[in-house]
Amino acid sequence: MLETSYEFDQAILPAGFSLKANVLLRFRADIPESPRRNLNLSLVIDRSGSMAGAALHHALKAAESVVDRLEPNDILSVVVYDDEVDTVVPSQPVTDKSALKNSIKKVRAGGITNLSGGWLKGCEYVKKQLDPQKINRVLLLTDGHANMGIQDPKVLTATAGQKAEEGVITTTLGFAQGFNEDLLIGMARAASGNFYFIQSIDEATEVFSIELDSLRAVVGQNLKVTLELAAGVSLVDTLSLAKVNQNNAGQPVISLGELYEGEDKLLGLSLDISSAQVGELPVMKLHYSADVVQDDIIQSVSGTTDVVAKVGTVEESALASSSHIILDLSRLTIAKAKETALDLAEHGKHQEAEQILRTLVQDLRDKGLNENFEIAEEIDQLEYFAGRIAQKALGNAGRKELLDQTYQTMTRNRSDLVGRGVAAGDEVYAMPIVSEVGSGVELYCAREGGKLRIKVISDGYDATKNVQFPRSIRAEGARYVVEGLELSNDGTFYRVRGKITRFAKPGEADIFVASRQSKVTSSGKASKGPASAADLPTTDAVNNGILVQCVKDGSKLRARVVSDGYEPDWNMRFPRSVREEGMLYVVDEIKTAPDGKSYIACGEIKRFVQLNITN
Repeated sequence: MLETSYEFDQAILPAGFSLKANVLLRFRADIPESPRRNLNLSLVIDRSGSMAGAALHHALKAAESVVDRLEPNDILSVVVYDDEVDTVVPSQPVTDKSALKNSIKKVRAGGITNLSGGWLKGCEYVKKQLDPQKINRVLLLTDGHANMGIQDPKVLTATAGQKAEEGVITTTLGFAQGFNEDLLIGMARAASGNFYFIQSIDEATEVFSIELDSLRAVVGQNLKVTLELAAGVSLVDTLSLAKVNQNNAGQPVISLGELYEGEDKLLGLSLDISSAQVGELPVMKLHYSADVVQDDIIQSVSGTTDVVAKVGTVEESALASSSHIILDLSRLTIAKAKETALDLAEHGKHQEAEQILRTLVQDLRDKGLNENFEIAEEIDQLEYFAGRIAQKALGNAGRKELLDQTYQTMTRNRSDLVGRGVAAGDEVYAMPIVSEVGSGVELYCAREGGKLRIKVISDGYDATKNVQFPRSIRAEGARYVVEGLELSNDGTFYRVRGKITRFAKPGEADIFVASRQSKVTSSGKASKGPASAADLPTTDAVNNGILVQCVKDGSKLRARVVSDGYEPDWNMRFPRSVREEGMLYVVDEIKTAPDGKSYIACGEIKRFVQLNITN
């Protein structure tokens, strides 16, 4: 029922030496024609002011797509939250999809972010319908920071773990660039759920689809592995994201969460092994258990596997290690290096962090792994992040991408989740520009499945093949001219040869740069309003403006900022003539008043009009 296998990074360990060895353990639930498990699902969607416009539109469309894919025996609830928590769809079987989707279409953006209130309500709905034979899951989507209700990340993370022990698992989805990635990843890890970084708002439906596919594919849960290490062997580190504890005997107990149909669960371990003689070396006994679907019900299964290493002469070891390369273990090693480098950088050790990444790049090249396209892409990512860290300029987008890449690689074994990143590299805007291709080769940067890929446009090349290309100069929609391309050794992808320039026909280059640099300009003067709100110009997009809402405070109407990054309870100087309870406005700029504890609305004010969510 539960298959296991293992591989060392060195097929033969050298005799007579103490060394560090990495081992990759694989677990797979072998369930022939496993029945589809029904879902008990709650969608919890942020509708705070920062979601107003296209973000909320795409989030709701994604929610509708979930409804379309559910079946009558599935249970669904939909909760939305800003400073208030509302139930759009109470827990019910998915029997009337049209009615459910019509309810979702009516959601509108509102105020600030009571993340805890919305999430706990979703947990409550799932708990009421809790069924161990179902997949019981809350999907929490947000684009911002919790600024109302329970806000302490430690409390929220601990509560997510507690809810998981009660049978309610949480998956978190971070939308765009404003959310707290440490909080969402922490909650997902504590709950043994999944985390997704929805980098571009129009890919929300795609990411929801990945999670729904994952839930449908769950064939085992609560996978736990106990390591009974042999004498002379010690555990240095785990290369997978997992909860590591110790049992009463002092043995490491590693919790790996869910098993998915057709997908290996990977556990990478870094071990210290003392010297051994030529022959077979017992390394550990692997004791494992999981709750697996068997005969249409969930049953506990367990087993033991002996992990044995081969030990040979130094010459035998050198020959074996140079020809035996494990790609999955290399991916885990890369992810661990990214995690370590980020931690060092955030403790001010930028040079040490950069060196870890660059040393790994050289090691991967020395092993010939750059002949594999996915590892070649990872090398480009490592060089990109090393450069940004060295400049102390990783930035918000870079940090989120790095954490997402680390998380997905160390928790899942899906090619569509690893290496995601669509933020444009800053160096692309400083590149020399040519207006003719000439004798060069034209390339194009496109977004595919959350990744920036480079494709060939010029004739004479295979347009279906990917191109290895520096990550630092990729930007969606950009075109390039290179001197030439050459095939990789296995003929599966191209490498760039010679100089790279950005290509743009006359008049196009300025448009491309302007799209990045555009911002609302303000006079810096306090806003003045017309006679009434009805006389304000209207807009259905926030863009680079700031969203403000008018709320009732006792007998007074107050204006408050609902965009993220501002104090939600500060008062604001705002024209009284246009204040109407519940109305949303977009202003050019918000300044802090001289008293240091209130705001001033500056520049033009527009009335925000929310369009209907239609198909």
